[in-house]
This record gives sequence, structure tokens and C-alpha cells, in this order.
Amino acid sequence: MQEQFKFSTGVIAYPIAFVMLLWIIFWFEIRFNVNLNKHGIYPKTLSGLQGVVFSPFIHSGIKHLYSNTIPLFVLSTALFYFYRPIAWKVLGYGILLSGLLTWSIGRPSYHIGASGLIYVLVSFTFFKGIFAKHYRLIALSLLVIFLYGSMVWHILPIQEGISWEGHLSGLLTGLLFALIFRKEIAKPKKYVWEQEDYNEDNDAFLKHFDENGNFIEHIEPKIEEEQTPTIKYTFKENKD
Repeated sequence: MQEQFKFSTGVIAYPIAFVMLLWIIFWFEIRFNVNLNKHGIYPKTLSGLQGVVFSPFIHSGIKHLYSNTIPLFVLSTALFYFYRPIAWKVLGYGILLSGLLTWSIGRPSYHIGASGLIYVLVSFTFFKGIFAKHYRLIALSLLVIFLYGSMVWHILPIQEGISWEGHLSGLLTGLLFALIFRKEIAKPKKYVWEQEDYNEDNDAFLKHFDENGNFIEHIEPKIEEEQTPTIKYTFKENKD
């Protein structure tokens, strides 16, 4: 991954489109009086596997959807800005893997909502920045912890009606992705003097300092003395 992080239209457009899709689906449920909860993850059943794909797009109510909208938008925007080459992999595989883990360990109930994906993004962003040792990504990790650090408590069964299994699955999936995509980490920029082939004698900047560390503004070019060609004469004795 390149060190330069550049803004593009997709950084904002994709997260907005994803969030709008969630609201359109919720509007569809309200407008046509349908309930899509049965398409969520129902653990350890064959029919419940469909929720692995559909559950992040289904919400129980407007409060549930609203609570997921802002963190999903913020985290996905950060994902597309800092990790653009692997953003779609993290989102796509994150939905599938966290969904499968939820299906494997969840209680016999319908698990719905994008919170599992949010935990994927929180976990991935935090651990990826720590592994990267890159100042911008570490700053992003600290910001994520500041904003969403309290979410860690919801991976425990402390509140009724919340899929802590989905949250835990998302957290583990994000950590796994941070390890898998370690080669995609942006590497800190190396300065000229940190390069392996650096030679002080060829550094034009250091030539402006004398042996005592004093700065020399103007360097007089060295004029090499012209060597006077040496002419050798050979005398041959004439015996005639």
C-alpha cells in the first residue's frame, strides 16, 4: 500500500450509497408493511444461512437503524480513505465471515442489523493501525478507540435483545483481517539518510557543513591544478 492517502469521490460515495440502501430497505418494510426479520441469521439451521448475506441490511426499528447509521458511515469512509485497495474485501468478506461465526455460535433467535459489520470495521481499523506502526494509522486507531471503545462491552451478554454473538464475531473477524492483510500495511516513509545505500560523501546538503558543524552558505568549487605535462627526451649516441 502506498503511503500517500488521497481523497477521491468513492471515499464518500460508497459509504453514502451503502447507508442509503439500509434506509431504503427499512422504508420498504414500513411502506408495504412487511417484516424481513425472518431473513436474518438463525443459528444452526439451513434456512438461517440466508441471513449471513441479508442480516446487515435488516433492522428491527428506526432506533436500531439510526444507531448503526453514523458509525457505519464514519468507519466505512475511513476504510475507503486509508485502505482503499482492500476496502471491498474487508466489507464483503467481513459480512460473510462474521455472519458465519454468528450462525455457528449464536442463540436460537433471528440476528439482524449492521452492528456485526461495524464491529468488523472497528476491530480491523484499530488493530491494523497498531500493526502498521504508521503515525497516521495509529492516530486513526486511537480516534476509533476514543469514539467507539465502549462498544467492547457489548461483546458480552450483558443486555437482553442485543446480539452479543454478532458483535463478538465481528470483533474476531476484524482482528483476523488485520493479520491477514498485514502485507497491505502502509510503510513509514524513509528519508534519504535512512536508505541502505546512503553515502554521506555524496550528500549535497552535508557539504554545506565543515568538520566543526558550522554552516557554509557558499561553497567555492574546487579548482584542480593543471598538471604540466612532462616531456622526456631520449638521446641516442651516434657512433659514426
